[in-house]
Amino acid sequence: MTLAALLTVAGLLTMGAVSPGPAVLMSARTGVTEGLRTGFFLAVGIGLGAVFWAALALSGLAAVFRIAPTLLWAFKIAGGIYLIWMAVQMWRHAADPLPDSTGLPPRSALSAFRLGLFTQLSNPKPAIVLSAIFIGTVPPGTPLWLLICLLAFLFTVETLWNTIVARLFSLPATRRAYIGAKATMDRSFGGLLALLGAKIAVS
Repeated sequence: MTLAALLTVAGLLTMGAVSPGPAVLMSARTGVTEGLRTGFFLAVGIGLGAVFWAALALSGLAAVFRIAPTLLWAFKIAGGIYLIWMAVQMWRHAADPLPDSTGLPPRSALSAFRLGLFTQLSNPKPAIVLSAIFIGTVPPGTPLWLLICLLAFLFTVETLWNTIVARLFSLPATRRAYIGAKATMDRSFGGLLALLGAKIAVS
């Protein structure tokens, strides 16, 4: 694998990580409602979920989806329902007061990690996108250590980007603005997440 191809893969993986989607939306909301610590563990879960899809893409999952489209359909329906369920919870609790941030974050590190992981796994499209990236840039016979490096890079960029998003939305100015319009913003977050879930399910 040439250096040019390696840089191309890195660039494409980075572009995929920073593109808007359920994971970035969840990072933003978690940052503003629960702070950077919780947002970081959420980001780690998102990063691991991305590695899961990438590993499946490298193992030929996209080919399986093409052969058995019902499997992809089932993945998409399940993921879409999960995202819509989370959106409904946001909408239902939009009027609830913001948890007190002076103590420990209301969500544990493990809970935040699980939320990030499940949010990422709820969208099977990365497996298809990553397969297209890898098919066009990663030649057969690429050494295992290099594939592991690519997965490590993907984990790093996904985790770092979503941590940055959580940090930006955890800043005092952002948090004050959120507190002043919590109900509206939570319903907006919920509506966007529901739209993403519906799009995943029906597309």
